[in-house]
Amino acid sequence: MASNELGSANANAAAAAVPELSVVVPIFNEGAVLPELLQRLAAALATTAPDYELVLVDDGSVDESPAILLGAAERDSRLRVLRFSRNFGHQAAVTAGIEHARGRAVVVIDADLQDPPEVIPELVAAWRQGYEVVSAVRTERPGESALRLLLIRTFYRVLKRIASVDMTPDAGDFRLLDRRVADALNRLPERNRYVRGLVRWLGFRHVEVRYKRAERFAGETKYPYAKLVRLALDGVTAFSNLPLQLVTWMGFAVFGLSLLLVVYGLLGRLFGGQTPAGWTSVFVAVAFLSGVQLVALGILGAYVSRIFEEVKGRPLYVIAFDSARARAPRP
Repeated sequence: MASNELGSANANAAAAAVPELSVVVPIFNEGAVLPELLQRLAAALATTAPDYELVLVDDGSVDESPAILLGAAERDSRLRVLRFSRNFGHQAAVTAGIEHARGRAVVVIDADLQDPPEVIPELVAAWRQGYEVVSAVRTERPGESALRLLLIRTFYRVLKRIASVDMTPDAGDFRLLDRRVADALNRLPERNRYVRGLVRWLGFRHVEVRYKRAERFAGETKYPYAKLVRLALDGVTAFSNLPLQLVTWMGFAVFGLSLLLVVYGLLGRLFGGQTPAGWTSVFVAVAFLSGVQLVALGILGAYVSRIFEEVKGRPLYVIAFDSARARAPRP
């Protein structure tokens, strides 16, 4: 009887140690933003979910971010700092944070304060109503160039049309995941991560919360055009086979065009007495076919390179420091 009571007490103590909410923040060279970010997160969570933890993932920062994070973690045991051995990328940092989060719900938010921490209470309120995935959808994006906005909006709408799952336009990684969703996401083995797409692939009860995105508080964007293109390729190749189908369609189109040219040449020979001549047409045809072949090889290469990354099986990230382990007593 005593052993049963002891086991029940231990189970209750373990359950009590699990926070209601974990907030995951991927960070890369955000030293100018971190003091304001930590202050606003604490204020937003104080009344909404006072039983919380912050999982701060330092993605190989080379500025003062590590020192600020370690100092904050020493002052507040609810803060857990994971520091990568080098920069592994935003999606790897998001994945690491979710894998190490212990809360019954997990919120992912960027460190640049473009996604306001004050929106988190709305996400939590929707979760408490029974929704398991709560996506924050941007209605406005001030402070970004017209070209960048055009490219981003075009990509989201194209991906929604061609993807094999129902993507949420204008939604980034700022969202809340129920514990069941986070656990299911952690079991997905992909190395080329497009986390927002993986979450939609999982399904579960989903709702959207709309908000106005703010301008960056300080510093520079960590997603220049090159990284945006790479992220877009990960999204397309992970959730759509349409580019591969386009290669096949281009092949049939070129084959049909070549047949028409053969018929045209034969008719000219039979009824006109000569084969239509012209170096220009030959050059154009060769250049056109060469271009089609290079495009096809490029599309195939994008998929093959991702297969190669998956086959290697390297870890998605390497953690050099974990403040939770540093605080734990040594055996």
